[in-house]
Amino acid sequence: MAHDYNRLTQYAKMFTGLTPEHETILKEIGPQITPRLKAVTEEFYEQLLNVPEAKTFLEGRVEALKMTHIKWLEGLFNNELGPAYTEQMYNVGSVHVKVNLPVEFMSGGMTLINNRLIALVVELFGNDPARCQQILTAISAVTGFSLITMQQSYQEATLAEELEKFLKISGMSRALFKNLADAYKN
Repeated sequence: MAHDYNRLTQYAKMFTGLTPEHETILKEIGPQITPRLKAVTEEFYEQLLNVPEAKTFLEGRVEALKMTHIKWLEGLFNNELGPAYTEQMYNVGSVHVKVNLPVEFMSGGMTLINNRLIALVVELFGNDPARCQQILTAISAVTGFSLITMQQSYQEATLAEELEKFLKISGMSRALFKNLADAYKN
């Protein structure tokens, strides 16, 4: 299925309030934040390993996942946040779907990440409350943007699964369904 990552990018940016100004702020603070992201990742996985339901998804993979996680976190502060990034996050979501990671793990995980990033921003920029607020808003927007694009994979997987169930129950062929759907569009 072809995806319109331009449309998804715009939708997710509007929904989360991720503006060009926020993207500029993220790039400006990147040099101060990125050296500390390894500690954020270490704490994140330490917390995840305390969630019994998460252990089966992590067993034997924690070190590799940490490397991927750090790279993603760094990207929040130095990547262009356009359609290519949206496609990357959508594909991350697809991987999570394939391993049957419950969708709530993504939002729960993003909460853990945001909690640690909030503490880090306050530590680094807390002496300037207005700047601290700008930075926290930008981080909230970019992590929300990432989460929305990843969760889109779950929504589409659920729709595909429901379609398969319908076709099986109804005995309708995929071709007939497509022809009916196309006729309905017109």
